[in-house]
Amino acid sequence: MGEKMKKSKVAVLRTTPESAVEDYQRLLEMAGTREILDPSQATILKPNISWHFFYPSANTTPWQLEGTIKGLKNLGFENMTAVENDTVVTNPYKGERENKFNPILKDQKIPVLYNCRDEDMDWVPYQPKGELLVLPKIFPRGIKLPDFFFGKNIVHLPTAKCHVYTCMTGAMKNAFGGLVNTKRHYTHTWIHETLVDLLIIQKEIHPGVLAVMDGTVAGNGPGPRTMVPVAKNFILASGDQVAIDAIAAKMMGFDPMSIPFIRMSHERGLGAGDPSEIEIVGDDISKENWNFSVGDNAATAFVKHFWWGFLKPLQKLFFHTPLVYFFVAGSYIFHDYIWYPIKGKGVVRKFMETEWGKKWLEY
Repeated sequence: MGEKMKKSKVAVLRTTPESAVEDYQRLLEMAGTREILDPSQATILKPNISWHFFYPSANTTPWQLEGTIKGLKNLGFENMTAVENDTVVTNPYKGERENKFNPILKDQKIPVLYNCRDEDMDWVPYQPKGELLVLPKIFPRGIKLPDFFFGKNIVHLPTAKCHVYTCMTGAMKNAFGGLVNTKRHYTHTWIHETLVDLLIIQKEIHPGVLAVMDGTVAGNGPGPRTMVPVAKNFILASGDQVAIDAIAAKMMGFDPMSIPFIRMSHERGLGAGDPSEIEIVGDDISKENWNFSVGDNAATAFVKHFWWGFLKPLQKLFFHTPLVYFFVAGSYIFHDYIWYPIKGKGVVRKFMETEWGKKWLEY
């Protein structure tokens, strides 16, 4: 078990659509960004695209991206590159366009690379220095990472939302798309252990790791896509990936130490998962309890049986062979062609009538 870290710090601010971009810049200063990241090194921006459609609370917000970039520039970080990844059911190019990343990145002169494009980066073998929990067993032929990530700071840009596999998803889960290739579904049975392993790896390959989380509109229910977006008007930042997820989980109404990836990371000294060991700077959140719950949708309720239920013995047959494309197609059709047209578009229309929706339309 690793040594306990000194008391971790999470910066939290209430914000409004009118002040969000400026508040993000203030948030980065409060979090101690210049002490967390190495100003002499290049910095990767890692937005979160859980869905290539625009859906409130699912993806990095435009004001989060703009405010973080401007805040980093104010602190002397000029050499920045955004890195995107694909998944079997999401398209990063469409995601950037639909979620209005492109005009911000163009205006701020931030180049974009893709870890799924051979001309942008290579996946190279990596031998971790620390003892990992599951990745060597899941990938017995060796772990591969994108070579572009080595030696650079990374800034994760998650949103505060529930997740059907991990209860909540935030900073630690945001590393998943960047560091695990398209066979990432191999890890789902051991998703909590995988997130711990990825944090160990991040600490080895990055000189600094910062998370800047958007909770202006948070996701309640079966995330990371089919959620109920709820305006909560909070933003968070921390150099401790465990601590920021723990505080976000607590605000959502969950016990952070009951979430396995938070508890295991805390026990291994990778960060602070117990809120009593975390210093909150900024606004008072002591009375925040959003009473969120996860639940399932029609797709996840079925597939979860393969990861943890009675269908687990059939995992390799269905997910390590071409039969996996049956599930990929099923998820894609359900989310993009059934749930989104029938329910999602109505949620988006209602969102556009809110103050945050009007803010989104400004981009």
